[in-house]
Amino acid sequence: MSLQRRLLVYLLLCAPIVWAVALVASADRARTEVNELFDTEIIRLARQVQATLVGVSSPGQVLLGPTQGGEADLADLAVAVWNAEGRLLLVDREGVQLPRRSEAVGFVEMDFSGDPWRVYYLQSPRGEWLVAAGQRIHERDELVWNLVSSQLLPWLLVLPILMLAMAWAVRQALRPVRTLTVELQRRSADDLQPVPAAHAPAELQPMLLAMNGLFARIEATLARERRFTADAAHELRTPLAALRASWDVQRRAGDAAERRQAEARLGAGLDRMDRLVSQMLALSRVDATDRLADAAAVDWPPLVEQVMTDVLPLAERRRIELGCDWPPGAQAPFPLRGDAGLLAVLLRNLIDNAVRYAPEGSAVSLRFTAGGLTVENDGPSLPAEDLAHLGERFHRPEGQSEGGSGLGISIAQRIAALHGLTLVYRARNDGTGVVAALSAP
Repeated sequence: MSLQRRLLVYLLLCAPIVWAVALVASADRARTEVNELFDTEIIRLARQVQATLVGVSSPGQVLLGPTQGGEADLADLAVAVWNAEGRLLLVDREGVQLPRRSEAVGFVEMDFSGDPWRVYYLQSPRGEWLVAAGQRIHERDELVWNLVSSQLLPWLLVLPILMLAMAWAVRQALRPVRTLTVELQRRSADDLQPVPAAHAPAELQPMLLAMNGLFARIEATLARERRFTADAAHELRTPLAALRASWDVQRRAGDAAERRQAEARLGAGLDRMDRLVSQMLALSRVDATDRLADAAAVDWPPLVEQVMTDVLPLAERRRIELGCDWPPGAQAPFPLRGDAGLLAVLLRNLIDNAVRYAPEGSAVSLRFTAGGLTVENDGPSLPAEDLAHLGERFHRPEGQSEGGSGLGISIAQRIAALHGLTLVYRARNDGTGVVAALSAP
């Protein structure tokens, strides 16, 4: 069911219900006012009769003459007076005599002559008379119904017009939603421009802001995918060409020495291709992530052991000594909540880069503190220009003997950003070596 139809159904159901409740409340209020009016008149009538009795000297029964009121007054009103002995002294007309209740004072509701009556009993100050003035309740109900029906008929006539007005108002109120629907339907798949929200109703602005945020995230994702595709097409072209050339040389090799040399080049090219593809897949994974799905307290010792084991073959080949320094005493090493798998990739890239570009026979150290960690190697520091370009994709400093893809630092920086960390490269305090410092802001 559409939102417009749902609102109309709710309004068309609620309007008659609210109107009926208001009608009942109005009828109850009208009944209260009518009772107050007639009770006041009956009290006044009883007091006037009591005042008239002062001039009655004859103890005989007196019948009041016809009143000047209408037929309803004659049929629905009655007055009676008794003396102290209970003898009827005065009655307004024959055939209608209210019952005597010597103990009654004030209003009493009773059934009289088959109809409900409301009777007011007034005792004289010295007890010589008892005056009763009553009215049939049907007269009051009839007046209340006349008052309510005088309002009911106009409301019944206006109700269809009111419902049509509500339907028109709902349709007009939902016009911005229809306008937004039409605008989104007309857009092409690659049109991710923000929807203007400045003049939208207040109820739609949160949705439009969330929608614009979604468009921005989708556009950023598509931009990353396009950049990744372009980078992959560019970077894979060179190693594939080198592999084809090495294969041609190996296939046309004339002697065993030339064949072994071609096979060595082919193996190195395959290793480079394997590393490049692995790094690009890792970069694609972290680029496609905006937030950590599973964050937990990081247990560093087993994670460091796994990373050291992965990097150990490269370190042994280059005769690099790996070391890890933990904080002294019972101090926790770099408390952090995050994704252990991604942090292992980050740490592996940092240590792999440090081992790969350190001088052969030197050392690489991993040091933990309470607020971060550092990975540093020996040897000369990088020029300021090369430090400024670290982290750019597929950028590798010139003069490197070890193979690489130029993606390791980009991957590490992206994982650090996902954890709210900062990765900075610098020289050691003595101006030698390269230090990768990972810390919380």
